[in-house]
This record gives sequence, C-alpha cells and structure tokens, in this order.
Amino acid sequence: MDNKEFSKKLEKRTRQFAGRIIKLSALLPDSQEGRVIRNQITKSGTSVGANYREANRPRSRADFKSRIKICASEASETLYWLEVIVEADFLLLEKIKAEYEECSELLAIFTTIGKNT
Repeated sequence: MDNKEFSKKLEKRTRQFAGRIIKLSALLPDSQEGRVIRNQITKSGTSVGANYREANRPRSRADFKSRIKICASEASETLYWLEVIVEADFLLLEKIKAEYEECSELLAIFTTIGKNT
C-alpha cells in the first residue's frame, strides 16, 4: 500500500472512529458529570480525525509533524476519558472495548508516524 492509499484509509478510519465516539457519548448519563465527560470525549475523539485530515494538507513538513503529534495527543486523551467512563461506572468495559482498542491502535499509529517523520 502506498502512502496516498494509506492516508485515505486512515482518514476514513479516524472519521468512523469519530462517529463511534459520538454514539458512545450519547450513552453517558444526563447528569452534570456525564455531560462534562460527554463534552470532553466528544472533543478529543473527533479531533483525532480532524487533525489528521489537516495533517494531510500541510503547509510544511513541520506543520505535518505538529498535526501528527496533536493526533497522538488527542487519541491519548480519548483513551483517558474511556478509562474514566469505566472507572466511574458509567459504562462497562465490555460496552466500550471496541472503541478502546481502536483508540489504542490509532495512538500507536500516530506515535509511529510522529517518530518516523
């Protein structure tokens, strides 16, 4: 797979991930605490793909690298919120396991890209 094909597939994957995070956030309780976490995870989870899309339209090599680092940071933050959701007993790990695993894989991908650029 060449770089262009890889980029397109990863853009689609991060966009699908954003949709899954939005759907997951709708399952959180409608309490003050639930709304805070819903807002945080929705922002970080959708930001991964938005920043990756921007990384693929860089103004410079440094801009690309910076955006990739933001993608990794946002994926890491999303993992944190997923862990908080489980710790707070808002959702069971089994309910969010697929999103957790996908987020972990995205974090690993962006970390590797960041190290190799």
